[in-house]
Amino acid sequence: MSRRTGAQVPVARLQPVILGGDVGAYSLARTFHEAYGVRSVVVSTVSTGLVRHSRILENVVEPGIDDGPTVVRRLRDVAARFADRHLVLLGSADWLVRTIVENRAELEDLYTIPYVDVATLDRVTDKVLFGELCAELGIDHPATVVHDVQGGGTPDTSGLRFPVIAKAADTAAYHLVEFPGKKKVFTVDTPAELAELLGRVQASGYQGSFVVQDLIPGDDSGMRILTCYSDASGKVRFSAFGHVLLEEHTPGALGNPAGIITGHDEQIVAQATRLLEHLGWTGYANFDLKHDPRDGRTVFFELNPRLGRSNFYITAGGRNTAELYVREHVQGLDPLPDGAVDHLTEPHLYTVLPRWLLRRYVADPALRARTRALGRARRVTNPLWYRAETDPRRLAYLAVAQANQVRKYRRYYPTGDA
Repeated sequence: MSRRTGAQVPVARLQPVILGGDVGAYSLARTFHEAYGVRSVVVSTVSTGLVRHSRILENVVEPGIDDGPTVVRRLRDVAARFADRHLVLLGSADWLVRTIVENRAELEDLYTIPYVDVATLDRVTDKVLFGELCAELGIDHPATVVHDVQGGGTPDTSGLRFPVIAKAADTAAYHLVEFPGKKKVFTVDTPAELAELLGRVQASGYQGSFVVQDLIPGDDSGMRILTCYSDASGKVRFSAFGHVLLEEHTPGALGNPAGIITGHDEQIVAQATRLLEHLGWTGYANFDLKHDPRDGRTVFFELNPRLGRSNFYITAGGRNTAELYVREHVQGLDPLPDGAVDHLTEPHLYTVLPRWLLRRYVADPALRARTRALGRARRVTNPLWYRAETDPRRLAYLAVAQANQVRKYRRYYPTGDA
């Protein structure tokens, strides 16, 4: 938390600064613009189509965003241009949040930084430590084997059933390496295929562990998402649960929700609350979960220390995510207005896809019907289509990008109904 936190500051002096150039970064900028009419500064490695030609943000390109001293210099330069503003610094990916937290001492004299300390961050973003924490607190978690990549050898998977899921335990370290066929999450069919994958990861120089987990059966609609906000005292104040309809399937975005219907699950929220309050967590936490049809459990996969890539499902569902940050850290108020509910209450459809394409790939007829009904009721939001965006170049980009979604799903997920 910044030394500037808690001061009574007029909202007119608010200046969000966001690291990242993906749909999550754009969605954060949109939430601030919807709530306060402010233009965020979005600092990205390259100028992506998602943030280029936008009316609601200023895009600053910094190729060295993954280098601590470089990004600190750039952020201090940005702050100098807004010396009369209250600056709030956010990251749209785990590795960007880590960059901010690890360089807090060089930034917090200028920025409010609403993230936990490095020790707490390490405890939850490492998937090994997160699994141990779930076991300690009795929180549902899939069967897991941990492999030291640079130690070599073959992990003991005798307690798992193939196919299995394999993914990096340290997402920030994994971001810094490249190798043929790199993905966020791998589905591995045989022990031989797993050994070959781990060999490629080892050759890339990745220094962390790899997590090999029980593959929960079922399609994308078995996935769930939960986002919680904890106040400065570590108390969970708000939750936003969602039923994932479909995920993205391109290698670089694999596993990110492409469609969500908001809802509520008291049991899941209670488990998340137990974990977060045990940690003394502050700010937002985003959980990935999946329902296991074999035993009815919904298991926690991981905790992301930030608002997720699909964070706009919360704002679309009725609670603007920026307002909690601003009320607590800028205005010095309670994060929720008096009388506000502590969870999303009404179903709303979030999607980054054309609705017809989403329905085509949702296998469950009941979920397809709910998707269609929410569309007819106009309770649906695509975060990229925003009435404040009027630049024809951006509108043309979005039209092309939506058409490309059809091509991407046909290539990477060719199992939808014709």
